Amino acid sequence: MLKKLKVGWFSFSCSEDSTIIFTELLNSHYQKWKNEIDFRSILVMQKKEDVDNLDVAFIEGAITSVLQEEKLKSIRRKAKKLVAVGSCAIIGMPSVQRNMFDEKIKSELSPFLIRFAYLDKVKKISDVVMVDDMVPGCPMNEEVFLKVINKYLCEFGITNKQK
Repeated sequence: MLKKLKVGWFSFSCSEDSTIIFTELLNSHYQKWKNEIDFRSILVMQKKEDVDNLDVAFIEGAITSVLQEEKLKSIRRKAKKLVAVGSCAIIGMPSVQRNMFDEKIKSELSPFLIRFAYLDKVKKISDVVMVDDMVPGCPMNEEVFLKVINKYLCEFGITNKQK
């Protein structure tokens, strides 16, 4: 059996625009990637979620709750590499705008934060776990994503040349 890169794609609090770009990239690259990549967890493609022993976890979105924080830490423990994808994951924006609200707006929002078990402050991915790589943009920069995926295909011995 051929060795494949074990990949997971996870989306937290964001517009999921990078997920849309990723699915568009699949239209162009799936015939090649199906022989190189074992998609272990990508909820837009499949219901299964296998996060054990991932080579690379791609994380989109900011962290807004304790449950999300715990899931992200679990993914980090199980992935050899973790890539923050998109502006919310990398710098927190625009999701972290909530952190800058004045006290009046914060007090108005407080019941919702409690009701939905949200954190007082939104966090970018690197506030919670170590990040190995980043794919910037909102939505993500396709060229950078392709460079990152090709880098890991080489690093993990799936292909022997970067494109």
